[in-house]
Amino acid sequence: MKYLLTIFACLFVFSCTNKEDEFHKPENAFDAGREFIEQSLKGKFNTANKYMLQDQDNQYWLNKWKQEFNKISEQEKASYSKASINISEVDDVIPDSVTIIHFSNSFKNIPQKLKVIKYKGDWKVDFKYTFSGNL
Repeated sequence: MKYLLTIFACLFVFSCTNKEDEFHKPENAFDAGREFIEQSLKGKFNTANKYMLQDQDNQYWLNKWKQEFNKISEQEKASYSKASINISEVDDVIPDSVTIIHFSNSFKNIPQKLKVIKYKGDWKVDFKYTFSGNL
């Protein structure tokens, strides 16, 4: 009985984990980009940040997007959260190193680009590219 209670307690604790902190290591550039976009659209910026290359410029742009997102109405946030990601093109600029994902979301349908790079063996989003366009 004691063991059964311990098992149920463990299951309860693990089922109550914060979904905001879910991170799945991307297997490729497409996975990294898709996860970053999805988490951003849902307003889960802590999780989106985990998919991003950690530098000052990227942090600046993610924080700016977070501030803008927090200013919009709850209805708009819900529309972003429910939006699907429409991928129009994936360019392997440097195969296995640099990929540009051309996308929009079904809510705003504005074409955007996202750069994903392989950094220290992991796929990371270089978010500043979305705003500067520099490779």
